[in-house]
Amino acid sequence: MRKSKGYFGLGYLVSIILAIIPITNLLFGVVIRLDKKKVLLAILNILIFPLFYLVDLISIIINNRLKYLI
Repeated sequence: MRKSKGYFGLGYLVSIILAIIPITNLLFGVVIRLDKKKVLLAILNILIFPLFYLVDLISIIINNRLKYLI
C-alpha cells in the first residue's frame, strides 16, 4: 500500500474507490479545489465534469492525489 495522501488523507484503495464513483469524485474534486482557493477550477469541474472526472481518476490511480488541474 502507498502512503495515505489521497482524498483527505485516506488510503490508496479507498481513494480509488471514491474516485471511481462519479458523485464522490465530483464532490471531493470541488471541495479540494475550493480548499486550495481555485474557485474557477471548482466551477469548471462542475460545468465540464466528464473531463475532470477522467483526469482526477487517472491522477488518483497514478499519483494517489489530485495532481493535475489543481
